[in-house]
Amino acid sequence: MAKSATYGALALIVSCCVVGLARAEDPAPAGQAVTPYPAMPDIAPIGVRVDKYLPIPASARGPAIDPAKGYRIEKLGEGLYMITDGAYQSMFMVYETGVVVVDAPQSYAGKIRQAVAEVTDKPITYLIYSHSHIDHIGGAATLGGHLVIIAQEETKRLLARAADPQRPLPTVTFDKNYTLKLGTQTLELSYPGNGHESGNIEIYAPAQKTLMFVDIVFPGWMPWRAFGVAQDIPGYFQQVRDLDRHPFEKFVGGHVSRIGTHADVKLQIAFDDDIQAAAGAVLKSQPYGQVLDPADAANPWALADDYTARVARACVSTMTPKWKNRLAAFDTFIWEQCYATEQSLRVD
Repeated sequence: MAKSATYGALALIVSCCVVGLARAEDPAPAGQAVTPYPAMPDIAPIGVRVDKYLPIPASARGPAIDPAKGYRIEKLGEGLYMITDGAYQSMFMVYETGVVVVDAPQSYAGKIRQAVAEVTDKPITYLIYSHSHIDHIGGAATLGGHLVIIAQEETKRLLARAADPQRPLPTVTFDKNYTLKLGTQTLELSYPGNGHESGNIEIYAPAQKTLMFVDIVFPGWMPWRAFGVAQDIPGYFQQVRDLDRHPFEKFVGGHVSRIGTHADVKLQIAFDDDIQAAAGAVLKSQPYGQVLDPADAANPWALADDYTARVARACVSTMTPKWKNRLAAFDTFIWEQCYATEQSLRVD
């Protein structure tokens, strides 16, 4: 088979599979089967569907959700409760004359009043936004009433830009710290800087030793794609590490079905350290621009695509044996985590 024909066959294979995977280093001799991606990891790459995802470990599962209600309430301490539908989480705190709700996820915001009514007949008077993302506060308007809405200043700026009637603008904002004291109940709000998103805050109930910090740690689970679509990946890594020094005993991360602990934070730190080490090592070991068809040498985008694909492939191969059975849904986003890590290490 001529070299040009072989490269044409490889190009067809690439187009039928997934953009961005590593190319074969050399064309196969005539009559020999082509292995386009040698030493590929067992985890399916981005864009390739699988018949069955990895099983979810028991350690990642929370208590069952009542399908008739579509949510579960968990008491976190005196007057403090979590609501979850198994994928999203929010909180509410009962004080002497009312209720403070923290976040109103789109997926079950219409049931928050029902959930609160299971605990108290007091009215919802305050709403706290963890940050601006629509999946966590896109149901705010369904709560109704004339609520005092509290958020960090950046969240108000982002919401003003979005002009979304389902996410009413905050009525009270702060820069670094804000203490909400209502009767005998207290919530301490603080802004540690950008990680997941500008304006994303920590909400701490000191009496209940419960911390809510959304989209940073996903207890027992692989983080959502690209570390929860973190805007600042070095900032995100540092915020996970800082959590290990926080005095909380119960952690509400905004996602999955169970609350977290310091053990979950330590596990996330170990994963973050491992993936940075894996991606960093392969960034140094992989040659740049040496395995493409010479006709592509003048295409700098192709050179970068080939290099980062080989880096991601090696990163996934390194991470898979150690982590595929330790974090639930490892296989869903490990490719994206490796791509995000190598990108961050190269440019941040």
